[in-house]
Amino acid sequence: MHTKKSDKAHISQIKTRADFVKIQSKGKKWVSHGLTIQTMPNEHGLTRVGFTVTKRVDKSAVNRNRMKRRLRAVAADVLSKGALTGHDYILVGRAQTLKRPYGLLCKDLRWCLRKLDLAISAPKELRDHAQENA
Repeated sequence: MHTKKSDKAHISQIKTRADFVKIQSKGKKWVSHGLTIQTMPNEHGLTRVGFTVTKRVDKSAVNRNRMKRRLRAVAADVLSKGALTGHDYILVGRAQTLKRPYGLLCKDLRWCLRKLDLAISAPKELRDHAQENA
């Protein structure tokens, strides 16, 4: 289930190195099979997201870019509906990011958000619908 463009509009991107370093040094972090998330509240009051995949994960630029595209899609689907606003999120690619099925990557991100107490509880109708389609 992919989000519409109108749902993605309120998520902006973290682009400056200073913001990345600040979140990595002062924020909270949680690791799952497919990705790592680093987060901290921001003063902007809106949701911002950044993506990192290092050469340590994969030497091939093609594969690193593919991982970032997958992380962008996961963030658009999960963060737009299931995460608290007013936070910065950095999604870090891991070796499994490329091979892990898309549905499991979404599940990993939702799990990380719950563990960090940043998840918005889905209404019962959405939970039931998700279970029917799983």
